[in-house]
Amino acid sequence: MTHQTLPAAEAVLHTRSVERLVDGQAASDGAGVRLRRVLTQNLQRRLDPFLMLDAFGTDNPDDYIAGFPDHPHRGFETITHMVTGRIRHRDSAGHEGLVSNGGVQWMVAGRGVVHSEMPEQEGGRMEGFQLWLNLPARDKLCEPSYRDIPAGEIPSYETPEGVRVRVIAGASHGVTGAMQRNATEPLYLDLTIPAGTTFSQALPPTFNAFVYVFGGQLAIGDVPVAAGRMAILANDPGADGVVMKAAESARALLIAGRPLGEPIAQHGPFVMNTQQEIVQAVRDFQAGRMG
Repeated sequence: MTHQTLPAAEAVLHTRSVERLVDGQAASDGAGVRLRRVLTQNLQRRLDPFLMLDAFGTDNPDDYIAGFPDHPHRGFETITHMVTGRIRHRDSAGHEGLVSNGGVQWMVAGRGVVHSEMPEQEGGRMEGFQLWLNLPARDKLCEPSYRDIPAGEIPSYETPEGVRVRVIAGASHGVTGAMQRNATEPLYLDLTIPAGTTFSQALPPTFNAFVYVFGGQLAIGDVPVAAGRMAILANDPGADGVVMKAAESARALLIAGRPLGEPIAQHGPFVMNTQQEIVQAVRDFQAGRMG
């Protein structure tokens, strides 16, 4: 793992404010995996290019043991980030991999793929996230691809105050992340913020951004954000980034990206630009043209 201590914090002169807090909705997916759907379909326009964020975390194997058997995707990218636990990925394009503690799997569904994500544990804690990132219209029918990113390959750094930052995608404080995507330029940071410390991150003013807290509590400006809540960051004129301070030791994701500004048509695991493309996706899947 690339790891370093930075000499100084990234300067943010005017922090973004919190537009609103989102609690998310209890849900289940796959063969009955219990999760919290934080970024729901009604927020896709506001948080373009991001389509969905699911958070899961439990010590009860009954909540996750059935996993996610074979299911299709078309038109976007899935990012599965495991905090604790192990999931085996297999897909119709011939890819297979194991994502475990701290690791990430990044799959580009493109023109279509059928895959499964199944737990490789029968007990203990499983905690993680799945983020859906949209593809631009020109890339929606690209060839599927897949990358396993073990925890040891995710660049990280520590600020002078002791904040630990894992740069899954994009770049932070001069540290380039494990993944780069040209069209949407996603920033995906996994933050561990000790109590009483502050973390600053510059953000392009046109990017949509949010913070999801999954441990402890932090504050953005004068707005406290507790564990299990997402703070949507306002696109404030003149704001050049975000500053957050941990009231107690906190774990959080900071996610941002360039909006595509294109129509979004979704039917379950298919995300295209028109209803006609959705109909074609369903037909292609039923005809076995996704593997």
